[in-house]
Amino acid sequence: MTFVRFPLDRLETMPFEEGAPKPERVLAGAPRFRTWTFEESADGKLFAGVWESTPGKWRIVYDEWEYCSILGGVSIVTPDGGAAVNLRAGDAFVLQPGFSGTWEVVETTRKLFVVRVP
Repeated sequence: MTFVRFPLDRLETMPFEEGAPKPERVLAGAPRFRTWTFEESADGKLFAGVWESTPGKWRIVYDEWEYCSILGGVSIVTPDGGAAVNLRAGDAFVLQPGFSGTWEVVETTRKLFVVRVP
């Protein structure tokens, strides 16, 4: 298929994967993830969908490239040695390979994502 629609209006009725940050990366709270994947390349190096997390804070380290667009909620991403970036609905950004820092979900956050693994 060359056109993939993300059925945002039906997410709650669709299957999803549950997850959480690795326990050793959690800095506060007990964040839980839900991920709906709508596209995955045959080689497994590109995937896209919707991700949601409950409140908490954890360390992040990126080996991949990720485009994100916040649909709802409030999060704070802080690069190591850099200033905190507040994120809310309408914000879009890219995390590049080599990025490390923290992700803090202040209010349950939902985002669109596209990930490309090198």
